[in-house]
Amino acid sequence: MSNQHPKARLTILPVEVEDTYAEAFPMLAGRLLITAENEKWALTAAKTATGFASSIIMSPAEAGLESLVPPDKTPDGRPGAMIQIYHRTLPMLKFQLLARIGQCILTCPTTAIFNGIQDAKKYTRLGKSIRMFGDGYERLDKAYGKKVWRIPVMEGEFLIEDRFGLKKAVAGGNLLIMGENQKAALKASEDAVEAMGKIEGLVMTFPGGICRSGSKVGSSKYKLLATTNHFFCPALKGVVPDSKVPSSVNSIYELVFNGLTEDIIKRGTAVSIKAAMKVPGIVKISAVNFGGKLGPILIKLKDALEMK
Repeated sequence: MSNQHPKARLTILPVEVEDTYAEAFPMLAGRLLITAENEKWALTAAKTATGFASSIIMSPAEAGLESLVPPDKTPDGRPGAMIQIYHRTLPMLKFQLLARIGQCILTCPTTAIFNGIQDAKKYTRLGKSIRMFGDGYERLDKAYGKKVWRIPVMEGEFLIEDRFGLKKAVAGGNLLIMGENQKAALKASEDAVEAMGKIEGLVMTFPGGICRSGSKVGSSKYKLLATTNHFFCPALKGVVPDSKVPSSVNSIYELVFNGLTEDIIKRGTAVSIKAAMKVPGIVKISAVNFGGKLGPILIKLKDALEMK
């Protein structure tokens, strides 16, 4: 059985955009602003703290770099990097935030860290927990208009804001970019990722924002939570009777993205489709859904494209 319901199709320019939907789902998110002496160290901390976090299927969290933040937009006037970390449950999200701050940001030269969600309905005192690393020598202070902990480290001091906001967010926005060959599909995917990178509040958790090994829920042969999405594997067209791969398509990439709101996911969907469609050799753009098995949030491609 196909993992997608039959749909009418909308053709835009020479590229077919299927009138279907991505099946997204709610998760909880934390948003952290890392600052450092220079962009190199802010980015180093951000990349390290968001490692091994592509998909909650097997990773301990989902996380990604949202954007670099210029010095005039950070509390301490230093270069910054905004990251997001996601989990299904509040206890596990708090654990992942603490673990990644403690192991990847506290340890990174010159960094400080601030709350990235203002006016949140729920907060967690990550700073109060991390401050125990100071072994009693830490102190609560006020800096840059914020309540912060100053934790002594061998370099000097690590500064962390006391409270961090948490919010309900959306995970699992996705697109399938289908090309005549691997080169075209990859170029379109890269262009789509670049376009999405300009949207505030959106992160892409897979390597470089692109997943070459899209999965389906469950397995027809093994006892696994997820296996290769054989409906969209070009090597299997003509092999499996329910293949969803057009005859002229020989390479497909999946883009998966999370956002702080549903509207952000829709905007990411729209800009990525428009960017991918411009690349010669792209045949079709679609999305993955599982008929409601995965999540209740339906991101319709056609509706997203019509957003202003």
